[in-house]
Amino acid sequence: MTPKTFKIKNFGCQMNVYDGERMAELLGEHGMAAAAEGEDADLVLNTCHIREKAAEKAYSDVGRLRREDGSKPLIALAGCVAQAEGAEAQRRSPMIDLVVGPQAYHRLPKMVAAAASGKRPVDTDMPAISKFDALPARRRASPSAFLTVQEGCDKFCTYCVVPYTRGAEVSRPWDDVVAEARSLVDAGAREIVLLGQNVNAWSDGTRGLAELIRELAEIDGLERIRYTTSHPADMDDALIAAHGEVDKLMPYLHLPVQSGSNRILQAMNRSHTTDTYLRLLERMRAARPDIALSGDFIVGFPGETEEDFEATLQIVDEVRYAAAYSFKYSARPGTPAAAMEDQIPREVMEERLQRLHDRLGIHQLAFNRSKVGVDTQILVERPGRRDGQMIGKSPWLQSVHVETSARPGGLIDVTLLSAGPQSMAGAVRHKVAA
Repeated sequence: MTPKTFKIKNFGCQMNVYDGERMAELLGEHGMAAAAEGEDADLVLNTCHIREKAAEKAYSDVGRLRREDGSKPLIALAGCVAQAEGAEAQRRSPMIDLVVGPQAYHRLPKMVAAAASGKRPVDTDMPAISKFDALPARRRASPSAFLTVQEGCDKFCTYCVVPYTRGAEVSRPWDDVVAEARSLVDAGAREIVLLGQNVNAWSDGTRGLAELIRELAEIDGLERIRYTTSHPADMDDALIAAHGEVDKLMPYLHLPVQSGSNRILQAMNRSHTTDTYLRLLERMRAARPDIALSGDFIVGFPGETEEDFEATLQIVDEVRYAAAYSFKYSARPGTPAAAMEDQIPREVMEERLQRLHDRLGIHQLAFNRSKVGVDTQILVERPGRRDGQMIGKSPWLQSVHVETSARPGGLIDVTLLSAGPQSMAGAVRHKVAA
């Protein structure tokens, strides 16, 4: 029997969240409805394979889906874990009924129907991203909405599975991206976050991400633009200039460095050095002096010495990141780094990760405190914990708690009053028409 309800769980990156939203819209177009909170339903697991923790969490969650009476919902494993493991996922977990990779989820309704009839379909084909042509129009959007513009990566960092699970770099056509952006704004979005495994590699052959951002900035009703995740090799002059010239492009840049050691960067097959990375950030700060900088770090990469790790702490101190994501190295099957000698003991990685967290936290708190007393705008996104409290995002992507009657999607003027390591408190100055 074809299922009537569904539930989607997302593990990993923002692109999985976007894919999950699109799968929900697709299933809705085929007569299925999202299950209410706490209701049994058919389940799609949309997962990430970049780090082992996300993959293991997905499999662990599958194992908990059996009901008290011994039955289970129809289970689909989607995303990069599905792409990487294919039919092996069903051998590892017989509870999984269907496996669909990130380039094939537009075929999900037919696969669900096949699984409901007793088959166990697997689709991990990786064609060009024609899937977007088969997806329904965007009819509902949150105040801040994701929009995938690019997929795949050609960089082949030695630790990363993205080139194997998402394929080569492919850019969505200009007209398609602009049309979806307009649909998102019509559906209620005030901010759009452009997504890609290497988003600043987006190109239509003659125009790059900077030109696309300038075009999107002309959309009436769109107030904010962000993008993630970027690669230092593709931060060109035009994109840097856009940060200083496009008011709707928020003063926030996520630009992963991964390590402060040139020796480790070379082993990772990163195309930058610490010097070229720092000079790039200098140019960015010259274009947009108030920009908040964010980064990614991997600790415990094979062969990392204490001296290498100290170099990472040094670049953290030099950049003074407003936010950052840091992870223990996770060996992914099939990547060159997984076969490297001198794998770092887990306890060493854990100790270094804690030291890195502590150092990053110092700079994040310092950045937040530097904004105390600043008058700015926040985009209201959701209710806070207290009655009358709402949470919105500042231009620098800080969560700001404020007492207000404004609804999600409203842009309100606030003064930032106090800062913590993860959020800030603000007070309304006056309401801006939503």
